[in-house]
Amino acid sequence: MGGGPILIAGASGYIGGRLIRALEPGGERLRCIARRPEFLAARLAPGIEVVRGDVLDRETLTAAMRGVRAAYYLVHSMGSGGDFEEVDRLGASNFAAAAREADIQRIVYLGGLGDGPDLSPHLRSRQEVGRILRESGVPTIELRASVIIGSGSLSFEMIRALVDRLPVMITPRWVRIGAQPIAVEDVIDYLVEALDVPLTESVVVEVGGADRVSYAEMMMEYARQRGLKRLMLSVPVLTPWLSSLWLGLVTPLYAPIGRDLIESIRHETFADDTVARRLFTVRPRGVVAAVQRALTNEDEEIAATRWSDALSVRGRQGSWGGVRFGSRLVDSRTVSVTAQPAGAFAPIRRIGGRTGWYAGGLLWRLRGFFDQLLGGPGMRRGRRDPEHLAVGDAVDFWRVEAFEEDRLLRLSAEMKLPGRAWLQFEVEGNGESVTTIRQTAIFDPVGLFGLLYWYALYPVHALIFAGMLRGIAREAQGVASPKRSTVLP
Repeated sequence: MGGGPILIAGASGYIGGRLIRALEPGGERLRCIARRPEFLAARLAPGIEVVRGDVLDRETLTAAMRGVRAAYYLVHSMGSGGDFEEVDRLGASNFAAAAREADIQRIVYLGGLGDGPDLSPHLRSRQEVGRILRESGVPTIELRASVIIGSGSLSFEMIRALVDRLPVMITPRWVRIGAQPIAVEDVIDYLVEALDVPLTESVVVEVGGADRVSYAEMMMEYARQRGLKRLMLSVPVLTPWLSSLWLGLVTPLYAPIGRDLIESIRHETFADDTVARRLFTVRPRGVVAAVQRALTNEDEEIAATRWSDALSVRGRQGSWGGVRFGSRLVDSRTVSVTAQPAGAFAPIRRIGGRTGWYAGGLLWRLRGFFDQLLGGPGMRRGRRDPEHLAVGDAVDFWRVEAFEEDRLLRLSAEMKLPGRAWLQFEVEGNGESVTTIRQTAIFDPVGLFGLLYWYALYPVHALIFAGMLRGIAREAQGVASPKRSTVLP
């Protein structure tokens, strides 16, 4: 296909971000719509166009779609409250009408696999969205996938959270329901190829991986690759509703959207890939390779993750403390200061060494002392230069893993820990002399002792990190306290 740019609705999401990275090397002209384009544009390559647009605001779509030759619709409301079905319906209807008026050549939509009269409300809504797009008059490819395996995907992170946390799992009936999990890389390959497959009318394409397995088998494969021994005790009495409550207790990060997921697991989701094999060259991998890829890519994912975006689908803004992202525990907090980004970043750039950590000096020294007793570097290394940092520099018992002047500093911990840890600072201005500083502590625990370490020291860490951020804000402004703070205790 030749012609105008490709439009992506949902570019800031889990699939959308990966799709952009896959399309870039092919030289495609990309246009993304976002309610707040200034935030999305800062994360994308300079050649990618970002325009203001909202699928719930019909007028914004008219300008966004002008000259577009193909459009991806990667928007859904899973995890949102209220009348999500009406929201999904309105968004799809607006998008379909605007695409038809703009004479777009095709729409590509990623939906959910499932059949039968008793589909869950969320799966029913996703398939209704597909129907609205297919009936728009614009040729539409609706891809329907079962479980997507990839670091950060909802289904896989639920499996990970259960297996990591529970040496003995009391498993309800739904874990024995069959599925055809597909690696996220294979989903992206389907989406990319969907731009060019021959198409004269709308079509539904079911896609799945090479293996048909139950959720229990996926859990055991994840445990095997993580080197964990897990025992499953099956019980027949837990209904999907009770299972969702149980999931909310075991994996608190996913309580709101985990319930939606459990409700969707009612029937086997096996793909009839006849159409997929006829139209596409993609040959998906099996579950072993998919899990292996997800685990191998974890460190790359943490470098690419912007934690402030990860909770946006749940409507949470600002700060949060002690939540789980996959196997990692995350404590993130923000503060707003009256300063330009360079001024806000200056105290971050000087952190450690003789400058110190802006709060809890005695506690930092005690931690360094005990680290030395355990054979770690302690606080004795200081830093190479009091003003300047570069990737690879030592900063006390941290190491600079990523550095972008006036924007980002990520430190990787080298002290003795039952796991791995990072401390990250991000700075973002709004163009009006107000800058937001985000501080994020990330911990990847090893085993039960790692979890106990995090939760036992969390009150102390929360006190230190909150004080550190306040100290950075004071230094940035040169006043006694920041203008406006959203720091969680």
